[in-house]
Amino acid sequence: MVKAKARAAAKKLKDKWKAKTWYRVLAPALFNNVAIAETPAADESLLINRVTEVSLQDLTGDFRKSHIKLYFQIDRVEGTDAHTYFIGHTLTNDYIRRLIRRRRSRIDGVYDVSTRDGAILRLKPLATTERRIQSSQKHTIRSIMKDTVFAYARERTLDELIKGILEGELCEEISKNCKKFYPLRKVEIYRSELLKRATTEEKPKEVKEETEEKVEEKKEESKEAEESKGEEQEKETGTTEENKEEPKSEEQQ
Repeated sequence: MVKAKARAAAKKLKDKWKAKTWYRVLAPALFNNVAIAETPAADESLLINRVTEVSLQDLTGDFRKSHIKLYFQIDRVEGTDAHTYFIGHTLTNDYIRRLIRRRRSRIDGVYDVSTRDGAILRLKPLATTERRIQSSQKHTIRSIMKDTVFAYARERTLDELIKGILEGELCEEISKNCKKFYPLRKVEIYRSELLKRATTEEKPKEVKEETEEKVEEKKEESKEAEESKGEEQEKETGTTEENKEEPKSEEQQ
């Protein structure tokens, strides 16, 4: 009896797996929609909000990026393809430990920055120095780091900001600005977290230039119309004054 029940339970489990469909998980357009994983589900609605972890090395093929872990969340399904969007990244603990050694100072920060397209991203930069420094120096470096991160994010879209973080451009900008005060050994954005997705779409530059030209043309047309109206009013006032002066001259005669 016990063996029969076990066999029946095993058959049910097999039937459940047969009923499921395998879906291909795709990275966002920023990463060229590369297939990053496969996942089963009985219904496509069950895939929504699932999170997939993948290393940057798997996406780019660069072994030097193996310490960067990316997180993608599924937001829509088309056929057997599950599309995702970027929700954050982290650096491995082993890599962070190698950065922090004895007789060195560590400067951390946590900043919620807004991008040009309305997204909000929480960034956690980490900087290290060759030698130990005073707390006042740490405070100054932290303030420079904050100003740099906010200014960098404000001028870019979410995709541009993510690209700048993963390629190290933002870290280079922080290091360059802090070098004026105190040289840093290493700067990393060791964690990011998406708090709000982008809300506005950027218009192409050509469209922006065309709209600006149209606005300027309208301004010029309105100025010309105002000038012509002013000239007509001056002519009308001049003719009325002449008509008034004529009867006065006749009375004097």
